[in-house]
Amino acid sequence: MDIINICTSSKDYSVYIGNKIIHQLTEKIDGYSKILIITNKHLETLHLQTLKSFLPTNKETHIYIAPNGEKAKTFQIYEDCISFTLQNGFDRKSVILSFGGGSIGDLAGFVAATYMRGIPFIQIPTTLLAHDSAIGGKVAINHPLGKNMIGSFYQPELVIFDIQFLETLPITEKRSGFAEVIKEAIISDPQFLQYLMKQVQTLDSIPLEILQNLLRKGIEIKANIVQLDEKEQNIRAYLNFGHTLGHALEANAGYGMLTHGEAVLIGIVYALHLSKELFQLPFPMAEFINWLEGLGYEWRIPADTDFDAIFELMARDKKSVHQTPNFVLLTNIGQPVLKKVDKDILRKTFHLLQNG
Repeated sequence: MDIINICTSSKDYSVYIGNKIIHQLTEKIDGYSKILIITNKHLETLHLQTLKSFLPTNKETHIYIAPNGEKAKTFQIYEDCISFTLQNGFDRKSVILSFGGGSIGDLAGFVAATYMRGIPFIQIPTTLLAHDSAIGGKVAINHPLGKNMIGSFYQPELVIFDIQFLETLPITEKRSGFAEVIKEAIISDPQFLQYLMKQVQTLDSIPLEILQNLLRKGIEIKANIVQLDEKEQNIRAYLNFGHTLGHALEANAGYGMLTHGEAVLIGIVYALHLSKELFQLPFPMAEFINWLEGLGYEWRIPADTDFDAIFELMARDKKSVHQTPNFVLLTNIGQPVLKKVDKDILRKTFHLLQNG
């Protein structure tokens, strides 16, 4: 088992990573008055009984089942969670267990952050994607006009990443999560990117040792940035590499129609092209694209996507200034910068990737 310590201005906590380590949870929740598990319908069928078997039998436990995917991150579901928590008498000594992927983590974390002005929560990620979203304390729900627009920075008490839960992931979810690992390598460590491109030639079955290594490395990269900039005042924005276009594509398609990682992957390729245009980024684009295609990614912008609609969504991005999109770009691999980009350049690059 690997243990990574996260140190932020608001809270210090640990991330446990390993196979079949969920038993670590049992002693960690001994002092809480009640337990609320927030999960989804998919996890209820697959893994909820495993989680429940490691909870103290003398603790009052309630379970809230949210919809799958981004449908969990709505005002209606958030309000329903708060009502459920109130109706069952949860107090400030209670704990929320977030058991699921990124959407469940965002929802459960936002409920924890706002219920009685904040109660403890523990992240128990069950997807590859959640290695990114479970770390760093960003919690939120969506608005029809933008992804993650209603939220807070609220750190968990603990993260237990038991990779046994990844074994049941469909290939689309593996691709979605691995896109964030690619992002972390590109913005921070060219050697890590080379390692990924050499060691990972298929996402169907990643050996456990390699999977744990890449999760540890990805979490360490994020932890190092979050520790320096918890509230995203400057360098934490670098973690949004690929997300400006990615979030816009998600919102435009309708949340849940395009997975987060698939959208971010397209955004990564878009940002790399912009970086080559504006900074002459030295990057082996053809080799990179071939690798992505071998992993089953679709990196082109969907042909029926309208640029002006996407631009309007990008202009609402949280990094935007005066409704001008502010992109995370690269002067070199591992050297990200924030850059306002002219609309004409954005349009030209958009159509270039739309046409392949």
